Formats: sequence, structure tokens, C-alpha cells
Amino acid sequence: MSGHTKKIILCPNPNRDQGMRTTRAAEKILREMGFQTVVCSPFRDRKEGAFADYDVLPLPQELKGADLLITFGGDGTILHLAKLAALHKMPVLGINMGGLGFVAELEAGELETLRKLKDWQFETEQRMMLDVSVIREGRQIYTNLGLNEAVIREGPISHVIHLKISSDGRHLADIAGDGVIVATPTGSTAYSLSAGGPVVEPVAQTMVVCPICIHNMRFSSYVLSPEHVLTVELERNGRKPVYLFVDESRAFALKADDKVLVRRSRYVTRLVRLSERSFCEIFAQKMLPAGLDD
Repeated sequence: MSGHTKKIILCPNPNRDQGMRTTRAAEKILREMGFQTVVCSPFRDRKEGAFADYDVLPLPQELKGADLLITFGGDGTILHLAKLAALHKMPVLGINMGGLGFVAELEAGELETLRKLKDWQFETEQRMMLDVSVIREGRQIYTNLGLNEAVIREGPISHVIHLKISSDGRHLADIAGDGVIVATPTGSTAYSLSAGGPVVEPVAQTMVVCPICIHNMRFSSYVLSPEHVLTVELERNGRKPVYLFVDESRAFALKADDKVLVRRSRYVTRLVRLSERSFCEIFAQKMLPAGLDD
């Protein structure tokens, strides 16, 4: 192990790790190996007592001197922290305590695998991210960074919206439907998959354009090179509300002449790999119809 004591941030989702049992068990293993650990909340608003008797420290401050972030929760917890971790170039190790975890590396019952961190000789997998911005009257008024996807869709009342999509200024598609998803390979197994998009190997570099409940075309999705800049424009949607969501961030209301730009970010999410399972194995295992696996 190199010179300084490595500092590891533990980020438990208190709704998943009740009583902090898994966090405590992981902390014990990490401390036995000589690591320094601190506990931070993945969410801004934290309920009193949700983290048992842990002294919970502010995450942005702790990230500055840390070497690794370990999350305890579902893929949503990782998604929630991906932007902050990417901006700090911080590797993330997910311990899955949710349902279907595709991004998390270990299940809660596999904590002993954390001992592989001892010599700090682990691999990380770089996951492509998206820079998403909104241009209104020539000015950039919104910008965000996402690991999974950018979604443009109608408001709470369902109606057909019309979108014009271009790639590097060249016309790609006109969509009439509930909206569109632009997903990374990581996001291909999330919302995009349920909208009929393809499964893309997570380390690939592509952008998936997947319409949601399309009315006017006979195709399901495009898989594009990440060198492109995609532009989505709203067409004749009148006063109907149309919203932009990046990963699970709050909705941003779009206006008639807004342009949404989506491109590959220079930031990446670095996921720690400790298990030997390949993505294909994990996917096959998680997607088995219940009751069929022996």
C-alpha cells in the first residue's frame, strides 16, 4: 500500500441499510485492513437518527481528501452520487441492497470480497457520462451531468409531443410520442430498456436514442457514435408542458423554442471491480424470469 493511509467514505442509504448493519460490518473489515473510514449521507436532507449512532459528515467536504466512495443501497444511490464522484475523479464501489443492481459491484452478503482492496491493486471500469444543456434564446440556462440518461417527456397529463432530433446539425428523426430517452451504455439497462431500447455493454462508448411510446415510426431506437452532439427541439407543442430529466434529478420545464444539447462528457464514472462476474453473466442472471433459475 502506498504512503498515506487510504480514506474510504461510506455512503449508506438509510432506507436500505436499516440500523446501519451492513455499513457497520463493512467498516469493521475495512478498519481491520488499516483504512480510515468516514460515514456521509448520500442525500442532503437526512432524518434524525436514520444513521444509528454514526457521526454523519458532509459529503462534499469529505470527498476532497478521500480515495474511494462505497455506497450501500440500490443503483439509484450510485446514480444519485455519480455526478459528485465524477467531478472529484473519485472511484465508486457499490454494495447492492436494492432489487436489480446492474451498477453495484457486490451484494450485501459478499462483504468479505472487500478484503481484495487491501493492497489497493483493483481494476476500475470507466463509464461514459452525458453533458446535457439547454439553450434558450441563445443562452445556456441549464447544464447537468448524467450517468444513465437524459429524458425529454410530457408532463403529468399524457399527450403526444413532437420532437425534432438532429445529430451535429443534420436531421436524424422526427418523433411523435411520449418523448425520447438519450441513454449511455450504463443507462441502456434502465428506463431505455423498458421503452424497448437495446442492451449495450456498459464499457462501450455509444449513445442510444430511444423514443418513448412512439406513434409515428416503425423503429425502436438508434445506437450512435459518442462523437456526435445531439440536439432535441420541441415542435408545435403549444402550451403543453414538456420536461427534461437527467438521471433522477428534478424535472426542468422546457419552453417552445428551447434546444436540448446532449454530448459525451469528458467526465466519467469510475466503478471499482472486485468480482469476476462479467456484465453478460450478471445480466443473464438478473433477467431470468422468476422461478426458472434452479
